[in-house]
Amino acid sequence: MSGSTTQQPAPTPIFDVLAIGRSGVDIYPHQVGVGLEEVESFGKFLGGSAANVAVAAARLGRRSALISGAGDDAFGRFVRAELARLGVDNRYVRVDDEYATPVTFCEIFPPDDFPLYFYRKPTAPDLQVRADEIDTAAVHDARLYWSTVTGLSEEPSRAAHFAAWEARGRQSLTVLDLDYRPMFWQSPAETTTQVRRALQHVTVAVGNREECEVAVGETDPQRAADALLDLGVELAIVKQGPKGVLGKTRHESVEVPPIPVDVVNGLGAGDSFGGSLCHGLLAGWPLEKILRHANAAGAIVAGRLECSTAMPTAVEVADLADSAEPTSRTQESAHV
Repeated sequence: MSGSTTQQPAPTPIFDVLAIGRSGVDIYPHQVGVGLEEVESFGKFLGGSAANVAVAAARLGRRSALISGAGDDAFGRFVRAELARLGVDNRYVRVDDEYATPVTFCEIFPPDDFPLYFYRKPTAPDLQVRADEIDTAAVHDARLYWSTVTGLSEEPSRAAHFAAWEARGRQSLTVLDLDYRPMFWQSPAETTTQVRRALQHVTVAVGNREECEVAVGETDPQRAADALLDLGVELAIVKQGPKGVLGKTRHESVEVPPIPVDVVNGLGAGDSFGGSLCHGLLAGWPLEKILRHANAAGAIVAGRLECSTAMPTAVEVADLADSAEPTSRTQESAHV
């Protein structure tokens, strides 16, 4: 009699980039320079900051996955299918039978006014991810783990984030996007409290000057970066809009100027920057090259209408980054 064998479950893959956070549907107008009341037609796209970062990293050749949630509805099916189509493993996108997939509308007033309207009431599936749903082995083993501050805005997502960080153990390339959206929080003070807790678990922090003010009480880029380093991160990145970006470690400080672009929609630029940041960190590039390529990735998407489907390839990013004027400033950091 032949012996029977028990099929073992396939091991969880080790992801290059594992992100946790928002996913949903972006509804972007085809008419530019008018309010929503005057818009006549729209396009439907995968959206949500963490989803976009995962897509951006996948577009650059990284094995990406997303921990999130989507409703048990047509838009939720779209989110899961579109993630897979764009190269992101969707196994950790939970299906929520209580809350609808969130929808986000925007208005487009180039070059720098892009109001957002979030339809996430009373909550969204991505904020219902529980601690016991986190694949802690996948979080621990991922080469880079990406979280956003929005995921700390309510329970059970907040507890899930901290459970994941405990499993991660503050390994290298544990990134926190300071991503502050005031409409998701009771007050800036509550945000500051949670961000300070979170910074104890991460090694890289990235945000703009306003987000740094909420996180550490500083808007000056150098002081903000120093404050983040004082809280234990290894790399602080402060985005300065038209003044470029600052990256700082305890031993090095690099400022990279922006890349001029005819802006169509600036909303996806930060997520494209984030995906390229992941790519450069994983590649072990010098900090100046990481930031120059991230700037280029952000500029490319700022020149396009949509976010997720606008993410550039590595060749596109390199071509633009290498053509930019070499005016970066690098110096040894005196921070200790």
